[in-house]
Amino acid sequence: MRRYWQPALLSAELPEKDGAPVRVRLLGEDLLAFRATDGVVGLVEAFCPHRRAPLFFGRNEECGIRCVYHGWKFDVKGDCVDMPSEPEGTALQRKVKLRAYPTAERGGVVWAYMGPPEHQPEPPNFEWLRAPATHRHVSKTHEHCNYLQALEGGLDTAHSSFAHNNRLGDTSEVRNRDRAPRIDIERTDYGYWYSSTRTVDAERVYVRVYHFLMPHGQLRGGFTKASGERAALPKLDGHIWVPIDDENTHVYNWACSYDDSAPISQEQWEAVEAYCGRGRDDLIPGSFALKRNLANDFLIDRQVQKAKTFTGIDGLNTQDFALQEGMGPISDRSKEFLGTSDRAIIFMRRLLLENIAAVETGEAPLGADPATSAGVRACDGILPADVSWKTAFAKELKAKW
Repeated sequence: MRRYWQPALLSAELPEKDGAPVRVRLLGEDLLAFRATDGVVGLVEAFCPHRRAPLFFGRNEECGIRCVYHGWKFDVKGDCVDMPSEPEGTALQRKVKLRAYPTAERGGVVWAYMGPPEHQPEPPNFEWLRAPATHRHVSKTHEHCNYLQALEGGLDTAHSSFAHNNRLGDTSEVRNRDRAPRIDIERTDYGYWYSSTRTVDAERVYVRVYHFLMPHGQLRGGFTKASGERAALPKLDGHIWVPIDDENTHVYNWACSYDDSAPISQEQWEAVEAYCGRGRDDLIPGSFALKRNLANDFLIDRQVQKAKTFTGIDGLNTQDFALQEGMGPISDRSKEFLGTSDRAIIFMRRLLLENIAAVETGEAPLGADPATSAGVRACDGILPADVSWKTAFAKELKAKW
C-alpha cells in the first residue's frame, strides 16, 4: 500500500489557509492534515515529538503547525522551525523531526505518499482527476470493515441483480432477466480489466466493462440504465477503498461526465448521492458515517422487502454496507465457497498476493506508475450478440480528457 499514492482526505475538508487542522487516520497511522499559509497541505504525525502532545489543538500559522503545549513549530516537511521554550540556537532544534508525508492535490482529493522516498512515483493521473471541476465530483463515506471485503463487494458485478434490485418483478431490467453474468478478465500493467455480459434477448447483450486499478480502485461505465435505456447523465464513475486501519475503510466515490459539453451540476451530483444513500441527509452530522448503520440494522423495512425491493434497505451504498459490515470487521474467508461469479475477486486476491511477494523481493508493484492507468476508461452498452464488445467499444474505452 505504501508504494502507491493514497487518498488522505477531501480538499474540501481543508477549505482555508491557516484554518483548523483535521485528524487523519490512514494505513493504521494517526496523522494531522493542515493547509499552510501558502496553500500547501501538510500531512504529519499527530503528536508533537517533544512530549507527545496532540497537535490537533495546535495553531496553524505562518506556514507551520505550532504545538500549544510548549510552542514548538513544524513546517509541512516536518522540520522544526521554532523552539521558543529552549535556548536560542539550541542544537536540539536541528535534531527534532516530525514524521511528514508528501501530498498532492488532484481532483478535489488530497493524496499522500507514505512509502520509501526513493520509490516515490509521480502523483496520480487518472482521467477523472484531469477533468474540469465542473465535470467531476467526489465524496467519501466511512465503512466499518476491512478495506478488502469492501473492495470485493465493489468488484462483484453479480450482486447487483440481488442486493440492488429495487424493482421486484420488473423484467424490463436487464439485471432482473439475466442474473448470472458471464465474466471475462484480462491482466494489464495497472491491474486488470473485466467485463460482465448479460443476455437482453435472443439478439442482444448488455456488456459492462470495468477496470481494477491496483491496489484498491475501480473504474466503471455508467452510460446505460439497467433497463437498456441510455442514461440521462452518461458518466464514468468508480470508487477507491482506502484502509484507515485493519477494521475501518474510507470509500471515495467519484463521477466524471462522459461529455465535455455536459457538466455535472451540483444538483445532479446530490441527486446521485441521495439515490445511493450517502447524501448529506444520510450522514451523521460532522462525520462521513451513515445514519443507517449496523447499530440500527440499516433501518431495514421488512414490508418493503416483501413487496418492493430485494433487501428492504434504502440506498445502493447502504445496501452494500449492510452486507459488507454485516460480515464482521474482517471476514473469515476460510469458510467461503466461491463460484464462477467470483472470478474478478479471485483474480484480484491472486494479484495482491503476487505483488506482495514482488515487493518483498525488491520489485516494483504493478500499477504504481500512474502512467499505466492514465489513458484507461470504462464503458457499458447494449450490443448485438454476435458483435465483439472490444471492437464496438474501442473508442469509448480510451480516455478523452
